[in-house]
Amino acid sequence: MQSIEFLHYPRSEDSSLLLWGFRIDGTDLRVHVADATRAHWSREHEEETPSEQERFLLSQHDGLPVPEIGDPMRHFLGDPAPEFADAAGTTPVLGCSCGIWGCWPVLALITTTPTTVTWSSFRQPFRKEWGELSTGPYVFARNRYEAALAEPVRLIKDPLEGLNEETEP
Repeated sequence: MQSIEFLHYPRSEDSSLLLWGFRIDGTDLRVHVADATRAHWSREHEEETPSEQERFLLSQHDGLPVPEIGDPMRHFLGDPAPEFADAAGTTPVLGCSCGIWGCWPVLALITTTPTTVTWSSFRQPFRKEWGELSTGPYVFARNRYEAALAEPVRLIKDPLEGLNEETEP
């Protein structure tokens, strides 16, 4: 089984707005999604340098605004509020870096049993041709998952801040 950390971190442009973020096995979910979308994006960003491509991949998504989620236990156990729900039964787990979660979300199917919570079938709804992204499924022990969800780790900055800055001389 995988481990998950639920995070609250401030949005870069507005430090008063907290976002939900996640680390799965110690790695930010946005890194997992960047890895899963790299090949899809390479055709559209082939004229960019490798560091420009990587900056783009790591900054295409952000967390979900804490106030908009409502009941996080309900949302992150796969029963989102109607404004987040879709016909496929998926739940937003990442939003767009522009601040409007629905502009460029990542959706996942969150299924539960009495002992596990599974995130699977990740997809980008505006790129249907990509199909299911090649990340996950992630299976978590439900008791540890719910404990982590009840006590999110509070960070003073975005955990990816600085990772996607220019490093070439």
